Amino acid sequence: MNASRSSFGKAKPHVANPEPGVTRIAAVQLAAGPNIKGNLNESGRLIEMAAEQGAKLVALPEYFAIMGLKDVDKVKAREKPGAGQIQEFLSATARRLAVWLVGGSVPLACANPEKVRNSCLVYDDKGKLAARYDKLHLFGFEMGKERYQEERTIEPGKDVVTVDTPFARLGLSICYDLRFPELYRAMKEVDIILVPSAFTETTGKAHWETLIRARAIENLAYVLAPAQGGYHLNGRETHGDSMIVDPWGVVLDRLPRGSGVVVAGVNLQHLRNLRQSLPALTHRMLHRC
Repeated sequence: MNASRSSFGKAKPHVANPEPGVTRIAAVQLAAGPNIKGNLNESGRLIEMAAEQGAKLVALPEYFAIMGLKDVDKVKAREKPGAGQIQEFLSATARRLAVWLVGGSVPLACANPEKVRNSCLVYDDKGKLAARYDKLHLFGFEMGKERYQEERTIEPGKDVVTVDTPFARLGLSICYDLRFPELYRAMKEVDIILVPSAFTETTGKAHWETLIRARAIENLAYVLAPAQGGYHLNGRETHGDSMIVDPWGVVLDRLPRGSGVVVAGVNLQHLRNLRQSLPALTHRMLHRC
């Protein structure tokens, strides 16, 4: 397991000597607030930390740029596709650090002026937008005093999205999507599943690790899961526990709480060997009614 680099630690990040055929990937963890500029500054610092450790793919969590005091704050902060400070930050940072960068979710304008698309944006190492995925499944939860209804401010997406990179084929999803295994089956054998999230402490404590490892095991794929983790100014508590899991369900690195990064190596030959040893993806039965 790679040592997690927390913002509160004193260890200086270093670049490990990569093994042949291994690409290092990283998940960023933070606890965002309502100040977009402050969130982007913290995100930039952590992305740099991951790049210094040799990561070629870095992923930010859901709502990394804004966790507003009210749900409607993200609607007020929405950006037009291709323009705005959040997208400019992602593009410029990817280009400057020469990394593939995943903006876990960005509030993008849609036809409904009272809602946004919760969009995962992938930028290549030249700063060019390579893929956009709009969250399909909208979180709804009610238990005691906790109540969440994303459908009030978010318009759901329609498409399953994958993207080919020089080092792996990525499958995109966001947070609540994790509970719907049929989404990942529809991706048709991706190498790395992205799950940028902001799980609540209640649901995260109960289900986060189980779901992350299940998606890795059943798809024989790596899972890169950056998460919000901590207390937020709006009173919300997110679970954290950002992690990277291999196709066998082994947790390669994790950060239970606080700001920081987790980094691990992706070995596609290891993935192929596992799929050959356990060809479950080719053994699936397609039931007909």
